[in-house]
Amino acid sequence: MNPSHFLLRFYLLFVIGSGLLACDKAPVQESIVDDPHSYARPEEARVQHLSLDLSVDFDKGVLAGTATLELARAQGAKQVILDTRGLDIQQVWISNDGQAMIPATHRLGPTDSIMGATLAVELSPNTRFVRIAYATEPGAEALQFLPPALTSGSQPFLLTQSQAILARTWIPIQDSPGIRFTYDAKVRVPKGLMALMSAENPVARREDGVYTFKMSQPVPAYLLALAVGDIEFAPLGPRSGVYAEPSVLEAAKYELAEVEEMIDIAEALYGPYRWERYDVIILPPSFPFGGMENPRLTFATPTILAGDRSLVSLIAHELAHSWSGNLVTNATWNDFWLNEGFTVYFEYRIMEGLKGRGYSEMLAHLSYQDLLEEVADIGPDHADTHLALQLEGRNPDDGMTSIAYDKGYYFLRRIEETVGREAFDAFLRSYFDRYAFKTMTTTGFLQILDQELLQKHPEAAETVQIDAWVYGPGIPDQAPVAQSTRFDLVEDAVAAWIVGVSPTDLKTEEWSSHEWIHFIRSLPDSIGTEKMAALDAAFAFTRSTNSEVQARWYARAIREQYTEAYPAIRRFLTRVGRRKFLTPLYRALIETGQRDLALDIYREARSHYHPISVQSIDELLDWPV
Repeated sequence: MNPSHFLLRFYLLFVIGSGLLACDKAPVQESIVDDPHSYARPEEARVQHLSLDLSVDFDKGVLAGTATLELARAQGAKQVILDTRGLDIQQVWISNDGQAMIPATHRLGPTDSIMGATLAVELSPNTRFVRIAYATEPGAEALQFLPPALTSGSQPFLLTQSQAILARTWIPIQDSPGIRFTYDAKVRVPKGLMALMSAENPVARREDGVYTFKMSQPVPAYLLALAVGDIEFAPLGPRSGVYAEPSVLEAAKYELAEVEEMIDIAEALYGPYRWERYDVIILPPSFPFGGMENPRLTFATPTILAGDRSLVSLIAHELAHSWSGNLVTNATWNDFWLNEGFTVYFEYRIMEGLKGRGYSEMLAHLSYQDLLEEVADIGPDHADTHLALQLEGRNPDDGMTSIAYDKGYYFLRRIEETVGREAFDAFLRSYFDRYAFKTMTTTGFLQILDQELLQKHPEAAETVQIDAWVYGPGIPDQAPVAQSTRFDLVEDAVAAWIVGVSPTDLKTEEWSSHEWIHFIRSLPDSIGTEKMAALDAAFAFTRSTNSEVQARWYARAIREQYTEAYPAIRRFLTRVGRRKFLTPLYRALIETGQRDLALDIYREARSHYHPISVQSIDELLDWPV
């Protein structure tokens, strides 16, 4: 950055921070951070409201319509810079009042494979609105158009996934977590289908297929979401409900019956739920993640529908994002741990309130095992095992590892155990209240932590060893240890089995899925196919309907080359698109010399996966693109 540009930027930041932008709506954010994954220049002009008018074309696999952007801008700003990727920009207009639109000069920059292309729109002195007519390209990475064969019914389905920087593939927008805006939308879909967004939503279908939405709380672009399909609604409580395809709805309603209680527990911990409603949509199996915390409408994988409510901690996690992430948001993807580490901590506190400390400690123990595996996979000295990341020039998805989630959790737990839970809870409650609807950097959080908590506990800063957690590799030596007596009993059962006790004589009747996962993980490194078959005969692992148990057992079956499980593994990999499950199973096939089998399964399954999962597995298998 040259000195003249630095001085100009400093001046503009001062103007914005002083609230001197040419707008009469909500004040803009107090500070702006350079985001290496966005072309936007929010110190010059920033989107503060988005109005969408879109039509969904299932035949072509595209969205088409207009995006109208209301701007907050610094005095003298001559252009607004937006992020796009693969969009067909057809026409652009500007307006002073949002009504009288005149054609605008605009230009698209060169395309970067990760960041896409800038859309620069020239502004007149009084321009406050920009309208863009555009269409998405077929195969846009944020959009997944599913044919009926890949849904639970006879109708097609559309789902979006905007995190981390994919909103720009379906909306021309400033695609940075540090830029928040409100939005409204009109979406036209084929008759008979329902449309939902991360906004105020309908509970019944409209005969004309035209749906309107409003999101009054400001959100960053990665939380823009749209789902369209054969969807029905069932209430869960006075401010919560579930959407799903008709054949899935009853199972989903049963599985999520504790959601309202989770909301009450979360509010008692860290303050009011500020998004009015909390609803969940159960998506088709190809959804690449466990869940996505889109405000007011969590997107969730059907793999949580275990039939016994044993996997609902995922919903607790997505609900927790209503505070950590959605409410106080990481300013850039280098600060991703501020989103996920806090959320894992909050998730476990919700589950402790719902099911007790013994249950949450099992979750924490599994989290530590995940962290150990991730550190070993990345490399214990690698910079990607730091909490504070350096992702410039890389896809921010590279930073979405267990490090942000699990190392972040254990760092916060370390602080809690050092200063005491009462003091830490008071600090977090104040943090969420004070920085609600604002963004946060790692540096900013550490300053707040020091000023508002650690200085009140002088011994804590040295004990916690902040630099080792945030800026150091691997897992610090003084990481907390989860104490799970229930897992102690599991390990006793494994030890008994090793010395010859029959599987049917082990006391497993009251085990949860977490105990079964720990059992599988605690087995010796190599037990052979005969013992695999004996365990399978006793516990029916291969036929399990619990996706978490299936994934662990199938990984073990691949490494043991227990071929009796291979038909089930193929069915699992061709039915489930959740990247958390896909990557370890394909990797296990490769590492055990079964690459041809991996390629054969992937050849069948690839068209069923979301582009995010496809990108990961393509790279893993060196798939020809």
